[in-house]
Amino acid sequence: MITATATKIEAILYLKGKPLSLGEIAEYAACDRASVKEGIIELMDNYAHRDSALEVVETPDGYSLQLRSDFHDLVQTMIPVELGVGALRTLAAIALNSPILQSDLINLRGSGVYQHVPELVELGFIRKRRDSDSRSYSLQVTPKFHQYFQIEQLPQILSTSQKEEQLELELEGVGSGE
Repeated sequence: MITATATKIEAILYLKGKPLSLGEIAEYAACDRASVKEGIIELMDNYAHRDSALEVVETPDGYSLQLRSDFHDLVQTMIPVELGVGALRTLAAIALNSPILQSDLINLRGSGVYQHVPELVELGFIRKRRDSDSRSYSLQVTPKFHQYFQIEQLPQILSTSQKEEQLELELEGVGSGE
């Protein structure tokens, strides 16, 4: 049976959604640090002995109620990615022209590409590799891009020059306020 203090600490960790120090938890729970420490240990033990998707862990920033690492892949597929309009357009240009040299993408999209590409690589939507024939990088979409956007295969109806013309027309219509 879990104590009332441990249950209150669990609620605090859940509601705050970020790591908290013993002092912060004690303040929110209106109890002393020793009681908080006992409650944390009780919670950690309780979560460790049940088959739960959650766990209480000590991090450098304090104690946190978080999803077990076994479920991090699920997070990637369940939580929508926040992409700005510029990054999304850059991703579309890469997808339509994949693979594309970063230098060509910069000519097509502008210098904002330097900010978008690292973000898209980190999110796992594109792969960046040094091109053997030039000093630039080759960029292409990953399987995660296809899975996330539920696109089996991009249409190959237009020729490369037609795709670039279409994209440029669309971009001109949007303006440059990215």
